[in-house]
Amino acid sequence: MPTTVDQVRRHLAALQRCRLCPHMHPPPVVGRPVASRILLVGQAPGDKEPRLGRPFAWTAGRTLFSWFEAALGWTEDDTRNRVYFAAVCRCFPGKRPAGGDRVPDEGEIARCARWLERECALLQPRLVLPVGKLAISRLLGEQPLAAVVGRAIRVRIAGRKVDVVPLPHPSGASPWHRVEPGRTLLRQALALVAAHPAVRNAARK
Repeated sequence: MPTTVDQVRRHLAALQRCRLCPHMHPPPVVGRPVASRILLVGQAPGDKEPRLGRPFAWTAGRTLFSWFEAALGWTEDDTRNRVYFAAVCRCFPGKRPAGGDRVPDEGEIARCARWLERECALLQPRLVLPVGKLAISRLLGEQPLAAVVGRAIRVRIAGRKVDVVPLPHPSGASPWHRVEPGRTLLRQALALVAAHPAVRNAARK
């Protein structure tokens, strides 16, 4: 039977109660309760997202949603209503002493992996969009961005074959997507997303 929005809401309610990682800064940040076959996997929320109550709520989000609007014609609201937003880690990791956001450690990533595993089993996605090196490495292993961005890679997730289309992180701190070959590879990746049957089906809803 198809996954219902109520099932997704129950999952998100359980996720928001998670306090497994003592060095993370709760609450977990979640997206809308969308029963979508498109799963976007970010890295971890920044410091603004817990206060604003949604993933990709700040400058990186504006860039990400501008990509989808240019490639798919979807506004930010359209995208949030048609794509399920997940992440490698759901809580803000905190700041590094030297500045910038702390990268979650392996224990935190492993503890948070249960939520992504449940989402894959629940939603049975047809298209997964890992955004940024950390998310890409969790699904495809450590690889240079230039080796995977611009490609659709077929992998098995939760017992099903799924198309994975990696995207670079839209952070303003990273110039990768603004210079070559990143700019061209990003354009190729977004064209693959736009042509995917899961996206075409979502656009009709």
